[in-house]
Amino acid sequence: MTARKPVAPFYAAAVVWLVYALFFPLYRPVHFLIVIAASAAVFLGVQLLCASVKEPAAEPKKEEAPKETSTGSAGLDKMLKDGRLAIAEMKRLDDNIADETISAQIVRLEQVSQRIFDRVKEDPEKLPQIRRFMDYYLPTTLKLLNAYDRASSAGISGENVNATMTKVEGMMETIVTAFEKQLDSLYGSEALDISTDITVLENMMAREGLTDQPLKAQTSGGDDGIRLEL
Repeated sequence: MTARKPVAPFYAAAVVWLVYALFFPLYRPVHFLIVIAASAAVFLGVQLLCASVKEPAAEPKKEEAPKETSTGSAGLDKMLKDGRLAIAEMKRLDDNIADETISAQIVRLEQVSQRIFDRVKEDPEKLPQIRRFMDYYLPTTLKLLNAYDRASSAGISGENVNATMTKVEGMMETIVTAFEKQLDSLYGSEALDISTDITVLENMMAREGLTDQPLKAQTSGGDDGIRLEL
């Protein structure tokens, strides 16, 4: 951006001409030389004065953090916020932990967790189904992974360090499976609805003689919850 020149020197030089014309003769070449010299001197003096007085530098605009949009539900907003923090922590742990197997399992947990959060966001009525997942399973999993991260970066091979890493490594497959089952449970009512619709459709077609299949008994809804054992 081009710096803007100060206009004060030009105004000052013009004032010199005006004052001289009012109080002194201005009809000989020498008069013009005098006023030109005086206006030039005033111009340079004011220009130097303006240069010494620097304008305060404009403060750089601070980038505002993107505002989180509220869903209108305090419980759902908290779940989404905690979910974002958990995903960010998983990414950090994945970057820190060198073991390829553990790293791949963390990535899988991150993917499944994100789908759980997205599913509940689509259908907030399912929020109670993941209460235990949010309050215990997810934070406990992060706690275990942080313990593994500290142990693996300790730089020693001792009984306690090795025991910690071995225990976490042995538990990770179970945790991944539990997370996947939690996600699957969120589709339980949808699967039941589809099964009921199919049964009704098959029975209607059988009554109308449109199929050779016998009438089927309609299934009743059951408990589609899941208990995760970590």
